[in-house]
Amino acid sequence: MIFKIEADSAVPVYKQLLNSFEEQLKNQQLSNGDILPSMNVLSQHLGISKETVKKAYTILREMNYIESSHGKGFYVNVTKNINQKVLVIFDKLSAYKLLTYQALKESLGYSADINIILHDQDIELFAQMVETNLNNYDFFIISANFKLEKTIQDKLVQVLKRIPNRKLLLLDKLVNQLPGNFGAIYQDFENDVYDALSEKAKLITKYEKVNVICSPNSLYYTLISKGIQKFCKEHQLSFSNFTNFDAENIQPNEIYVVLNRQLDEELFSILKMVKQKNYKLGKDIGVISYNESPINEFILDGLTVLSTDFTEMGLLAGNMIKEKSLRKIRNKFELIVRKTL
Repeated sequence: MIFKIEADSAVPVYKQLLNSFEEQLKNQQLSNGDILPSMNVLSQHLGISKETVKKAYTILREMNYIESSHGKGFYVNVTKNINQKVLVIFDKLSAYKLLTYQALKESLGYSADINIILHDQDIELFAQMVETNLNNYDFFIISANFKLEKTIQDKLVQVLKRIPNRKLLLLDKLVNQLPGNFGAIYQDFENDVYDALSEKAKLITKYEKVNVICSPNSLYYTLISKGIQKFCKEHQLSFSNFTNFDAENIQPNEIYVVLNRQLDEELFSILKMVKQKNYKLGKDIGVISYNESPINEFILDGLTVLSTDFTEMGLLAGNMIKEKSLRKIRNKFELIVRKTL
């Protein structure tokens, strides 16, 4: 019997059957034309239901690994490369998304062929990308970052439903309206920020006020801001939101959280004004950026950042695909404290 299962494993039995089959293929213990056990024989031998075997055989057939014929039963008929074909659909290829992609490639190694395309937060373009590639890939890794408007989110759910759960892995943003046992490695923006600030509360509460600065078209500005505001209310700190901030208005004993990209104009205008007014970063003024990037270690000898772990996100995604065990994980998020706080 080529199939093996572990009764105490958290991996569903049908997925164990799939993994066992593919392992035999890659080890060249199976080749085209080899006859497989019938569903009855395999279910009795392993002590599992016939429906479980049927589900595994159906998926193997859809993956072009096996076929069946009258009088012959099921047999190996590999018509494609046994490496997994993975399509990564990101919104943008930023510095931190690149960290995720590099970690994903490192985790998968030579076990997968990876292609990457960008939807640029255009829901119609995204829908076209999915429809065009629906039958061409074994896994879809998708950064589902779109505007939170109801019509766009409804369209997003419709498109994602086209992808079988066993092939779908969401990164960054969990689509709560989407049903099913798909995979996700996600940020919980409001609660992530609140928890990260709470863990370093002593550093934040030495200041009197927290100012949040972001462009009005930021996707998750309202969620992140809500988490920060919740923290400030709990610790009796003043709080302000700005979508158009004049750096000349910076005041001592306040923190400025810049939610735009690390190299945006707002951040550097604040840092320039800090220097002009002879304020000392980390003492008179606190500055926090959002989303970690390698350059943050060098800006002002270390820029404090609120960020998820983008490398961890890529490594987890790769492991899920290798193990063929998709699940939902809230990714690591923290306040990385450096000299500007």
